[in-house]
Amino acid sequence: MVRAAATSEDSRVSAATTDPEAGPPTTGGSAGLAAVGPGGQITVPARLLDAVRDLRRDVAATELPLDVEGVEESRESRARLLDQLDDHLLPRLADLSAPAIVVVAGSTGAGKSTLVNSVLGTEVTQAGVLRPTTRRPVLAHHPDDGELLAHHPVLDAVEVVAHEAVPPGIALLDAPDIDSVLESNRQIAHRLLEAADLWLFVTTAARYGDALPWRILDDAMARGASIAMVLNRVPPEALTTVRGDLLSRLRARGMASVPLFVVADAGPHEGLLEAGQVAPVKRWLTMLAGPDRARSIIARTLRGSLAMLRPWVDALAEAVQAQADAAHAVRSELAAVVEAPAASARGRVVEGEVAAGTAHSRWAQLTATGAPLADVVSRRGRVRGGARAGKVRARALESLVADLRAAARVSFYTAGELVAEAFEAHLEARGAVGQSVVQMWRSSAGEGPDPVELRRGARAVQAEESATDWVASARHAVRAAADAVVDRKEQRRWRRAQAALGDGGLEALVLAAGAGLGPAGELARALAGPAIDEAVRTVRTQLLERTDEISRGELDAVVGVLATPHLAEDAAATLRLRLAVLKAAT
Repeated sequence: MVRAAATSEDSRVSAATTDPEAGPPTTGGSAGLAAVGPGGQITVPARLLDAVRDLRRDVAATELPLDVEGVEESRESRARLLDQLDDHLLPRLADLSAPAIVVVAGSTGAGKSTLVNSVLGTEVTQAGVLRPTTRRPVLAHHPDDGELLAHHPVLDAVEVVAHEAVPPGIALLDAPDIDSVLESNRQIAHRLLEAADLWLFVTTAARYGDALPWRILDDAMARGASIAMVLNRVPPEALTTVRGDLLSRLRARGMASVPLFVVADAGPHEGLLEAGQVAPVKRWLTMLAGPDRARSIIARTLRGSLAMLRPWVDALAEAVQAQADAAHAVRSELAAVVEAPAASARGRVVEGEVAAGTAHSRWAQLTATGAPLADVVSRRGRVRGGARAGKVRARALESLVADLRAAARVSFYTAGELVAEAFEAHLEARGAVGQSVVQMWRSSAGEGPDPVELRRGARAVQAEESATDWVASARHAVRAAADAVVDRKEQRRWRRAQAALGDGGLEALVLAAGAGLGPAGELARALAGPAIDEAVRTVRTQLLERTDEISRGELDAVVGVLATPHLAEDAAATLRLRLAVLKAAT
């Protein structure tokens, strides 16, 4: 039914397109969940509250760290979903007896505060022309409803006013401007709208065609909210035209049954509007405040909101799956990227990089005429020197071992650095997703030192440890080779070789040979026989394996940040499980 809601005396200033007896406002929701039982009590299955609580927990735990296409919209949707769960669904499901929250919202200068004050017949909320304002929103309720509202989550963001003029059963919440130039105001406004059982949207004859109000109303319909509208400050001569145009717009959006109140332009004034101007709105709110009506609004909005959870959460699950797919792609790509620099590092080891430079020069010094290793083996192949000479040679070979350890450390570090540079280049070329991986890696260091420097330090530590372990591997390799000698003649030869080189001397030759210093291998074979070849091969293998470990370490350092439950291949399964539980509960 559509008719004027004002008397003939005040029809020049106030009109409405809804009959006050026509019932609650429209809602976009249709699924039936809550029911009005005997005595007007609204009941909700206990398992539904548990399902929504579990859903809220898992949505809160959901993260979308990778900048895949559409991620900003998904992050905003997740934030809104949490607001809806925290500020409306969970409080309402937990306490159906609390008053219906009627949020009065609208654009800057729409007259929301003046409307609220005029409906209540007193100044409960600050109205003015100065914009923007940082004042706290005001929630007005009847004194008898104070205890029922005491634990509502939005109370931390509003100023609470108890007033006898507020009809028992509802609470009026004067929200900030939805288009405020202050982001904090806009955020609070949207949060309060998510908490609403009923949206009373206020616009003006001059601004009802703006895009933002319609986007807000579309969102409200999409999430199943109950809606009513006040068209404020309408010039009397334009009332028929403006109201007709607005009704056409509402019908075009499927909002034909949205209650619409029209308040004529009162001209320049201060303070409250005349009682007759807001009488239709006041009568309608009073009617809605009745127990059956208020609970009907609550149940209706609950039905709509719960029905919209399913597509909302399903979209979030799809966003989580997109994150998991992107993480899998990056991991696969980086595993391929590491191959080239890792192969290059192995190639340099095979070519004798570790034995080149300082170690090669040291060997030349040790084998020069008159040097400790110059006459270990005579021209006839006999081993020269006893225990005393062995000690001298062992001390001399310590410098070679130190040079080899240092060269291995540099080789390992360089291998890791080349892999890191390859990763950095790939992620840079990967665009937004690659940059977000880099950001995740940087963020993993917390607020400590620069993660790039931290990684360099970690690389240096790993290189040092790997070099030390590689040097130690020569001792184990020589011992294993000695244990494998069973021929007594060869065993005596082995003992003479160890005596001639002193403690650790034979290991030093094996280490140098494994690093690619051919003459060291030849001397070791001349002293200990062919059995030493297996020890040299073992040390060479250990050098190559540790080079590969360094490359894998760099890979692990980068993809390690992707090894999070949020980016696991089955990350979306938890949300989909919640959807199934929610469907069963509704």
